[in-house]
Amino acid sequence: MTGRPLPAPGHMGVDFEERVDFARLRDYRLSRARASLESSRCGAFLLFDFYNIRYVTQTWIGGALGDKMTRYALLTRGGPVRLWDFGSAARHHRLYSPWLNPDDCHAGMLGLRGAIAPTAGLMADAVRQIKGLLEDAGLAGEPVGVDIVEPPFLFEMQRQGLTMIDCQQLMLDARVIKSPDEIMLLTQAAAMVDGVYQDIVEALKPGVRENEIVALANKRLYEMGSDQVEAVNAVSGERCNPHPHNFSDRLIRPGDQAFFDIIHSFNGYRTCYYRTFGVGSATAAQREAYAKAREWMDASIAMIKPGVGTDQVAAVWPRATEFGFSDEMAAFGLQFGHGLGLGLHERPIISRLNSMREPIELRAGMVFALETYCPASDGFSAARIEEEVVVTEDGCRVLTLFPAQDLVITNPY
Repeated sequence: MTGRPLPAPGHMGVDFEERVDFARLRDYRLSRARASLESSRCGAFLLFDFYNIRYVTQTWIGGALGDKMTRYALLTRGGPVRLWDFGSAARHHRLYSPWLNPDDCHAGMLGLRGAIAPTAGLMADAVRQIKGLLEDAGLAGEPVGVDIVEPPFLFEMQRQGLTMIDCQQLMLDARVIKSPDEIMLLTQAAAMVDGVYQDIVEALKPGVRENEIVALANKRLYEMGSDQVEAVNAVSGERCNPHPHNFSDRLIRPGDQAFFDIIHSFNGYRTCYYRTFGVGSATAAQREAYAKAREWMDASIAMIKPGVGTDQVAAVWPRATEFGFSDEMAAFGLQFGHGLGLGLHERPIISRLNSMREPIELRAGMVFALETYCPASDGFSAARIEEEVVVTEDGCRVLTLFPAQDLVITNPY
């Protein structure tokens, strides 16, 4: 209903409200991926990107195994989704993932990013199996779309006569429009961070270290049901300018400007959510920087509606040379927008670096984060603001609700 807050109903399924329908979510994601495959010239997509794997198989292994290039999935025209997973995970899927055919859940191992050398033959065996499946499906002569791949695996595919083309662009196109279930999960993830920022406001005072705030955020998010805290940036005092995009063990001091970015996921759906605070007090320079960052943020939010180009959004942000950088590459990520979903950086990517030369038209159902950054005139402080938004037919809805219209002062003197 127009004007009502987007729902963030909680973690449980209940009988008295309609919440996330995970079966509907799985059907939506797989249908989008299949439509992308059908519109391409590929006979199959071979997926190693673990966000793409989750999108088509509705399975997940994160943490230590999430980036080892061991898991892979094969989506063929008119055929089932096949998944190769780490050891016993395949047996788990056969027991607990009934939307997958048990015969299509295989144990797989390619080498853990080279720790097992290609000469062991694991990659050759895997390519041989994939090639056989394509031949059985009558797709042997069709190109195989691959999203990301280790060079030895690519070379082995070529050696065995397979033709590869890029399908990452096609998968990102499939993932760009979020369903109501996806938007609800993104809203719930943001609501969790709303609460963490309340905890940070209460804890942020002189004598606390940046890493203690990071620990607090991790603890609270996992207690609230996060399935992955990907990163928490904590930046304070003289570390604010230039922006280091990390955290340290620096002690928070009276009068610091401090900003934080909380990146986590709930049921796979991510946040990227900056807030800036003054610790005890704020100087005129700090307040001025915050007011400029907020002005730039509000200008970009006002642009968000279907049919607007990302070049038009980027144009309301200052040029790199206007806030102390030599060019747009050097300032990339400071005045910035990026899609949110199963991945942290999906489409659209909005910045003066790329959007002016290749704009993307905004469409209803896109969800992305908008980020602004303004260095202070004191030479070391800075303000950083980020809002997550969803594009609707009526314009823009903001998912990130912790107060940010004015600079919040924590534990004021």
